[in-house]
Amino acid sequence: MANINTAGVDPTKMGVGRAIAVLTSGGDAQGMNAAVRATVRVGLYTGAKVFFVHEGYQGLVDGGDHIRPATWESVSMMLQLGGTVIGSARCKDFQTREGRLKAAFNLVKLGVTNLCVIGGDGSLTGANIFRTEWSDLLKDLISKGKITKEEAKTSSHLNIVGMVGSIDNDFCGTDMTIGTDSALHRIIEVVDSITTTAQSHQRAFILEVMGRHCGYLALVTALACGADWVFIPEMPPDDGWEDHLCRRLTETRKAGSRLNVIIVAEGAINKEGKPITCDQLKDLVTKRLGYDTRATTLGHVQRGGTPSAFDRVLGSRMGVEAVMALLEATPETPACVVSLSGNQAVRLPLMECVQVTKDVTVAMNEGRFDDAVKLRGRYVWKYHTFFNNWNTYKLLAHVRPPETKSNINVAILNVGAPCAGMNAAVRTAVRIGIIQGHNMLAVHDGFEGLAEEKIEPITWNTVGDWTGKGGSELGTKRVLPGKYMEEISLNIAKYNIHALVIIGGFEAFSGALEMVQGREKYEELCIPMVIIPATVSNNVPGSDFSIGADTALNTITTVRDTAHTLSGCTVYKYHNDYQPIFVNNFINLKKVFRFFLIDLGSIYNMFTWRFKSWRGRAFSYAFGQSMSTCVTISTSCAG
Repeated sequence: MANINTAGVDPTKMGVGRAIAVLTSGGDAQGMNAAVRATVRVGLYTGAKVFFVHEGYQGLVDGGDHIRPATWESVSMMLQLGGTVIGSARCKDFQTREGRLKAAFNLVKLGVTNLCVIGGDGSLTGANIFRTEWSDLLKDLISKGKITKEEAKTSSHLNIVGMVGSIDNDFCGTDMTIGTDSALHRIIEVVDSITTTAQSHQRAFILEVMGRHCGYLALVTALACGADWVFIPEMPPDDGWEDHLCRRLTETRKAGSRLNVIIVAEGAINKEGKPITCDQLKDLVTKRLGYDTRATTLGHVQRGGTPSAFDRVLGSRMGVEAVMALLEATPETPACVVSLSGNQAVRLPLMECVQVTKDVTVAMNEGRFDDAVKLRGRYVWKYHTFFNNWNTYKLLAHVRPPETKSNINVAILNVGAPCAGMNAAVRTAVRIGIIQGHNMLAVHDGFEGLAEEKIEPITWNTVGDWTGKGGSELGTKRVLPGKYMEEISLNIAKYNIHALVIIGGFEAFSGALEMVQGREKYEELCIPMVIIPATVSNNVPGSDFSIGADTALNTITTVRDTAHTLSGCTVYKYHNDYQPIFVNNFINLKKVFRFFLIDLGSIYNMFTWRFKSWRGRAFSYAFGQSMSTCVTISTSCAG
């Protein structure tokens, strides 16, 4: 992350004499307005002039009133709005050199030499072409007498920085694009509604989500809702998938499930490249199995509505980094795109990322689907969530539990206050343990339940629908194990427990520490223990983001949006009150983000949101890897 407080540089003077134009292009995405707002306010703070370009590249070509000065107040009330306030449009004119010549003329006349583009790979590619041609465009304008040599000299170089706004999350080089998280929230809300009616009538539902060339939305939706099957363009099903699908749906029903959910990306294909559609799947399930089947296509509802807290923060952080990238750029600096890498907004070479994105399409067209999956995401593919999501979904949904057992018993308990996502964590832990051949035990009511023998076996099917349930199905208490240590040690021996998985917040950490300290007296406690951080407070060490925090933050944001709407005429009072706080605290980025968060009506720490869980369900895969380690360890002492 860029450091505004550079030694020897006054941050309020970094942009003096500079002008920045910001535009949104291509399809809209929730969170674009947050990025625009951050770009404008950071640019103004540094002393630069900032301009809105309305209607995307079309506005850049048309000029006039389409390019207007931006002020601090003009971006007030933008943070919680979906879509893009400054507009977006497909522009054929900009694809021609004549159109780009007009755009260059408009920018030169305004003294703009820094362009921030928020859009997809096509929009960012167009920006890079514009930058590459800039010198020749200036020469043409001089020869036609439209600009003077002095104007050309002043505007001799154009700096470009991009931010990716796309709900599909289809841009390589970033963990997440602006708008993806909000779209996932819309989809999960629909799945919640569908599952209630499906269970009532024992129906099968087929849900089509967006993703013509990228199956990220479909894949994560399937993982977050525990879908029976998912179809994505990057990984077509094997030959004979129809039989496999019907067999799986039948097994699920025999196991006691009252519904089936199938998620389909709109670009899903088979091995021959032919589309797999909702109607085809509906006919297949209806004719072969006789199930009452419904198909639903979400369409553009996925783009609509207010952005999630994550997208507001993501857009804000990227906007800050984009301005710093522009102000620090030199004529030799290549055009860059601001990406998300783990918990950091980073700058990457724009065209390298665009090329990798195009390579995914080439790999899919050539039938190299494994390569397509690996190319998605960051440069180092094995660290990207797309690849991990795919493997995790297959593991939790399609791998059959082994018939042979390991004779290892793993107990799972929830400790502390309940939070959204606890049940999803339990489900993952149970199923991974069963896949390893272990016997999984559920402990009800935390450490107290462990002391009182509230212990019972828990099966694969028991946790089948737990991803969408809030709170704690196991039951949870804040009681620490200290006063129950003898009873706990006796029950660990009685039930032959070889490992403990503790899911919770501060009490879980404190309780586990007491258990470790108790090993000196009780040798039964010398077993491996793994803690999965789960607390809305996000106040425990070892994790950037704990389970439950995202759902809580989104609830706070929703309430704040409602209150802010009701406040009506008092809105500007809030912004005027906090404006001096923003100016005085803009010495470092952490305080900048605190101001953005004040606008969200929360004091939540913006630097702790690395691991996402949509509605608290998509289990963090770093935790999943820890769980896999836990359930495969031996019975040796962990001390």
